[in-house]
Amino acid sequence: MTQIEKGATNIYHDLGFPNAEEMQVKAMLAAKIGEIIKHRHLTQMQAAELLGITQPKLSGMLRGQFRGISESKMIDCLNRLGRDVEIVVRKPSHARKAGHTRVVVV
Repeated sequence: MTQIEKGATNIYHDLGFPNAEEMQVKAMLAAKIGEIIKHRHLTQMQAAELLGITQPKLSGMLRGQFRGISESKMIDCLNRLGRDVEIVVRKPSHARKAGHTRVVVV
């Protein structure tokens, strides 16, 4: 019988990546970039030119290969796609040693 175990909300954490939170943030940003590109019916070549990156780099990012792309560059891509990005810094809702970063898409 196959045993199923419920994971956390971060697959990178479940897989043991040391930078799981950063990977999750980048995955969320890349997913939104891909969604906008698809919604606007852009080819990867058109999107890459608009975003100021090469088509192979865009293709890799959209396939989850975003280690060489900074969060800052991904935010710039969203801005170039006409999206506002807000960064909110706040106290945590409960006591903990370190804060957390997450992406909320509205």
